Amino acid sequence: MGLANQLTILRIFLIPVFIILIGYNKPLYALVVFIVAGITDALDGFVARKFNQITTLGKILDPIADKALLVSSFIFIYTSDLQVRFPYWYVVIVISRDVYILLGSALIYFMKGFIDIRPSIFGKATTFFQILSVVSVLVANITAVPESLVNGIIYTATFFTVLSTITYTYDGIQQIK
Repeated sequence: MGLANQLTILRIFLIPVFIILIGYNKPLYALVVFIVAGITDALDGFVARKFNQITTLGKILDPIADKALLVSSFIFIYTSDLQVRFPYWYVVIVISRDVYILLGSALIYFMKGFIDIRPSIFGKATTFFQILSVVSVLVANITAVPESLVNGIIYTATFFTVLSTITYTYDGIQQIK
């Protein structure tokens, strides 16, 4: 087990710490844990490529860790006692997209025996703005942040979430043909 996989596993262990901090209404500490988890995500990818530590385990665990952290963030911030939280519709849209893509990928795999997954620019923008939405909501619970700024980030994340869903649907249909 190389350093890259160890960093991914660390990120997985940080998820319950993040959730506990949200549950105890500690947005500053939750933000620190979220940022540390983000740093481990960047580091594990760098280490894996730089030191040739790309493994099958890493290819499986890394996206699971990323999605588990983000989905946990949306659900537990929404259900928390924090003053600034995500709107219900946003949580539903974000999680529904992930389920939709997962089911679509499984369908393509079962129909074709393989799947060609290529991250799109819209998928990368979706991830960026979803992470930014978590950070902005946590920061808004720590210090004064204009509500319009937080809402603007959430609406931008929603836009890219929907757009990436459409582009991944198109790509999936092309793979089935």
